[in-house]
Amino acid sequence: MKIGFIGLGNVGSKLAGSLLRNGFDLTVRDLDNALVRSFVDRGAAAAASPREMTQKVDLVITCLPSPAVCATVMESEDGVIAGLSKGKIWLEMSTTDAEEIVRLAQAVESKGAAAMDCPVSGGCHRAATGNISIFAGGDRQTFDRVLPVLTTLGRRILHTGPIGSASVLKVVTNYLATANLAALAEAFVVAQKAGMDMNTTYEAIRISSGNSFVHETESQVILNGSRDINFTMDLVVKDVGLFDKLARVKEVPVEISPLILKIFENGRDRYGPREFSPNIIRRLEEACGVRISGTGFPAEMTDDEPEEAGYEVSPKRKVRMKIEK
Repeated sequence: MKIGFIGLGNVGSKLAGSLLRNGFDLTVRDLDNALVRSFVDRGAAAAASPREMTQKVDLVITCLPSPAVCATVMESEDGVIAGLSKGKIWLEMSTTDAEEIVRLAQAVESKGAAAMDCPVSGGCHRAATGNISIFAGGDRQTFDRVLPVLTTLGRRILHTGPIGSASVLKVVTNYLATANLAALAEAFVVAQKAGMDMNTTYEAIRISSGNSFVHETESQVILNGSRDINFTMDLVVKDVGLFDKLARVKEVPVEISPLILKIFENGRDRYGPREFSPNIIRRLEEACGVRISGTGFPAEMTDDEPEEAGYEVSPKRKVRMKIEK
């Protein structure tokens, strides 16, 4: 299968790297020519436009920073949709708006092609090793066609239902991760002000009911001081904003997400849109005149699990047991 990949940013470059490392016929495109050259030097091809790429490949993957950018790449005169024909497939791997993905999918399907939304979760360090998790929304037939590609890109693959369902679950899980990050920032500052050692505090949280994936990753780069998790304030605002919009559309009277959004909008405005998201803790550090740090923590996260073939995971279902009388 010939694959085209558009968007070689923090996550996209690592996903595309997994395809190249595992021998796929890969064509790439990005506005950063240096990134494109780095892939061409390793054996990938380059395309002059999304349309040209799409005409040459069987599967087009986009991994872009926002729904607006994705729409431009898809719908412009030289965009992906212009190059689609019967039998081709489009995978959107960004965190995006479910309604927008459905709208674009309809345009894709009008060309006789198929569409899926396949956002990833687990951090850049797992994207780099092909061990990240992938949500996949779309019809089962298309899912089965792309599963060999998805199991190369990621470790755990969950078919979430129809197109758009994966994007809903992605904004839900990103919202939860962000809420956890904001809570951890408060927990660390309160613990330090109470005289606690930060290494001890980290371990107390890790071995307790307070533990989480976010604590075991982002807390480490907070305590190192690098705050480098390869995710930025503007992306958090986008993702939590998508969750908040979804809640409002569905008329859910949420109380926490508007507060989380306000916190990160303030962090973005104070420290810049490209500031690493764990530095949201600076708001509290500055207010309290402290600096949260520990010893022996890494400057960035790396995945120490070996790369393994991915597999499909299935949702747990409640099984009713028949009791014989």
